[in-house]
Amino acid sequence: MEKQNSEKKTVETASQTPEQTEQVREDLVETGSITSKGRHNIQCLTVIGQIEGHYVLPDQNKTTKYEHMLPQLVAIEHDPEIEGLLLLLNTVGGDVEAGLAIAEMIAGMSKPTVSLVLGGGHSIGVPLAVSTKCSFIVPSATMTIHPVRMSGLVLGVPQTFSYFERMQERIVDFVIDHSRITKERFMELTMKTGEMAMDVGSIVDGQTAVNEGLIHRLGGLSDAITELYAMIDAQKESENKNQ
Repeated sequence: MEKQNSEKKTVETASQTPEQTEQVREDLVETGSITSKGRHNIQCLTVIGQIEGHYVLPDQNKTTKYEHMLPQLVAIEHDPEIEGLLLLLNTVGGDVEAGLAIAEMIAGMSKPTVSLVLGGGHSIGVPLAVSTKCSFIVPSATMTIHPVRMSGLVLGVPQTFSYFERMQERIVDFVIDHSRITKERFMELTMKTGEMAMDVGSIVDGQTAVNEGLIHRLGGLSDAITELYAMIDAQKESENKNQ
């Protein structure tokens, strides 16, 4: 059996040209993206470190660039060979508008999508985690929920605070629309005092995130892939019935 598997892997590797192999390596290094060909062809995307928006972050920062993510999501939706998307998250958050843009793109996809929070899905990582049709979180992961904030020079005028309030509403509405948590409870967690030093908000672990209705299920990689396969099978069955 092991010999057969070894021969199969050898054949699959040999079928790729050196240019194709190099392209796969470059995609993985540059964008954290790879197409996995098993029972179903799925695309794996990663959101790691800090989500980079309109300003380039220092080279020593681990970043996810939204100008890389958006075209990839278009390609995944458009490619008939890719049947589903697995989104892996380990992010501290980052640019709010860039994160929301990515989340809206994922939420608008017609193909099956599953997210898995590993390590952390903090700040704007929360909307990203709930943007898929089904979300998972490992027991050891955490999610930080807090109000919108901005560093650097901020004008202390009513218009600025109104802008922050409207942005916060956009985030809250998205999370509520794509999860099972109520708006009242989400706002309680957002404005909670005494849990974070010098800040307001909450840090929830994997089981708590599921209990609160923020994430669908507790599980790991195999659980996420199994669910994604099941969603792909269900979609194919539905399409065959409608033909």
